[in-house]
Amino acid sequence: MSDLLLATANPGKQREFSRLLQGLESRLVLPQQIGLNLDVPEPHPTYAENATAKAAAYALVSGLPALADDSGLEVAALDWGPGTRSARYGGPEVDDRATFILELLRDATDRRARMVCWLALAIPGAAPDGTARSPRIELFSGVLEGAIATERRGEGGFGYDPIFLLPTGLTTAELPEGEKDLISHRGQAVAAALPRLRALTAMAP
Repeated sequence: MSDLLLATANPGKQREFSRLLQGLESRLVLPQQIGLNLDVPEPHPTYAENATAKAAAYALVSGLPALADDSGLEVAALDWGPGTRSARYGGPEVDDRATFILELLRDATDRRARMVCWLALAIPGAAPDGTARSPRIELFSGVLEGAIATERRGEGGFGYDPIFLLPTGLTTAELPEGEKDLISHRGQAVAAALPRLRALTAMAP
């Protein structure tokens, strides 16, 4: 496997995955580099299903192995939501979803939370007649436990990082990138996937 397509147009995720996968011998390909602009629906109730849908769509269109993630914030005081709706939580009129969460939890005493990531690796294949067939899917996951801070802190990261509080007392937005990558939900999922990605790289002609 000489090329690996990263199945996301999210700039924050592209930067983070580029760091997390920098030791991989495969060349990481971004959708915009090959003219791909897919809008894959994410209607499913689980991260794994949404990640699978994205990875499969990108692999089918490009013919490349594709890696997609679906991630979310789960908050105890919100019945462990927003979960798979994290990127759209509050509706299109909400510009800052992290601040929106802070407002919802203004009087909450139980501030437990976790960040969850599921990765789907889609490996394309061909039917005996040469036509494309559904890619083979492999799944990996990671979870980071923490809490919701009482205010925004830190300038790093993206999304909910400024309000996600670690047991150390720092938010993930306050961590240096290298430290965050070692412990983050996405970092854990990539670490789980790396042996498989390296094996596929070794098998490439």
